Amino acid sequence: MFLRNPKALVGIAILAVFAVLAVLGPWIAPYDPNQVSRDLLQAPSGAHWLGTDHTGRDILSQLIVGTRGVLVVGLVAGVAATALGVVVGVTAGFVGGAGDETLSAVSNVFLVIPQLPLIIIIAAQLPSAGGITVALVIGVTGWAWGARVLRAQTLSLRRRDFVEAARATGERTWRIVLAEVLPNLTAIIAAGFVGTVIFAVLSQVTLAFIGITPVSEWNWGTILFWAQNNLALQRGAWWWFVPAGLCIALLGMALTLINFGIDELVNPRLRSTGMHARTLRRRGIRPRVGFTPVVRAGRPAVETSEEER
Repeated sequence: MFLRNPKALVGIAILAVFAVLAVLGPWIAPYDPNQVSRDLLQAPSGAHWLGTDHTGRDILSQLIVGTRGVLVVGLVAGVAATALGVVVGVTAGFVGGAGDETLSAVSNVFLVIPQLPLIIIIAAQLPSAGGITVALVIGVTGWAWGARVLRAQTLSLRRRDFVEAARATGERTWRIVLAEVLPNLTAIIAAGFVGTVIFAVLSQVTLAFIGITPVSEWNWGTILFWAQNNLALQRGAWWWFVPAGLCIALLGMALTLINFGIDELVNPRLRSTGMHARTLRRRGIRPRVGFTPVVRAGRPAVETSEEER
């Protein structure tokens, strides 16, 4: 069902391309990203598909090699923050009592910690701080919001009939949490993971763009840093910054589309709505805002306005 969802398929396809670039980047890049040449600030051509920068370095090679750093930071931060959020939020909501109060207080403390300023301070104090440091800081400080949402949902699930039935049959607590509670939290966990990954990617790009993290480590933010410092926009060198910006937007879109696919998979209402919309499109009916299409057997589709209803 998930792989038949067009949104999920598009998101997985885009993410798979970036994953291949991240794994094989150093081997498939046409040039060394640090290799200087005489082709200074050249527009895209057959020799350099995305042009060169002010020292003749190949932009495409920088983009390909820098993909690994971006995905590693996003993945590490997303996994760390999601794991902490699930452990704290589900435990607090399912256990209740003093444990719930304690974990909720800890979540409230981390909830008010400003992530980006903290990352800037740590990166400034550690000149060698790279992408992994940024990812770990985001993971350690970015779990609180997801934990609060998961706690609220777990509180509503722990008294449901199927959970009470599992307790009555003598199921162990860990078995109830893993088999009964967590499957119903899949959409929320996925949304939290996607949000953390996007925030981590944007944070790394931002820190590299303003020169906080080492600019010798290639990522999409490093490309934008050199483009900004050398007035690429004023010099009309669009090929220097547009591809990196498009990659950031495509990665965010891919993760969001995957999240939409997971939402429709676990939410019957969204799934039925999507299937109904696709059925209407196949029949040549295009629903409009404010109108409800009514299809009767043997008769053409009739649209009734909100005022008539």
